[in-house]
Amino acid sequence: MTTISPDDAHPYLRAASAGIRHHRKIAQSRRTAVDRTHLDVLHAHLTAVHQLLDQLADTARPSHPTAGRHLATAQTRLWQATAEVHSAFHLLPTLLSPASTQITECQPEQLPEGPLVLTICQRHLAAGHVVRRKNTPTDLNRLPHTTACIR
Repeated sequence: MTTISPDDAHPYLRAASAGIRHHRKIAQSRRTAVDRTHLDVLHAHLTAVHQLLDQLADTARPSHPTAGRHLATAQTRLWQATAEVHSAFHLLPTLLSPASTQITECQPEQLPEGPLVLTICQRHLAAGHVVRRKNTPTDLNRLPHTTACIR
């Protein structure tokens, strides 16, 4: 039986976190304006983390129900952040429209304006179906609660 050292555990998550830290440092030094492509990639990352939290919450619930509830709460809060990134995406100007025009409608049946790589509306709609199966509208609109760290 092989044991994994904590440094070798979850290498892809570590790499993703390192990538985000690196991107944040570069963005901070360059002070570049956010664009739709940037928000599309960020939305993809948040959606992937949301799916991971969903899996972890489902796995933790049977043996550790309280931990599972906390992970489910984190998942809900992350969905709220993901929804806000999606909304911000639609408020930024497109490549095809002047900067003064704001697109606020989500049209999941078609690709957003711009490069074909932008699939934020389809991704958001698919993730939204999963979220709504597991959460009530009240859960999704509830303000975050504070919890004390118990060890």
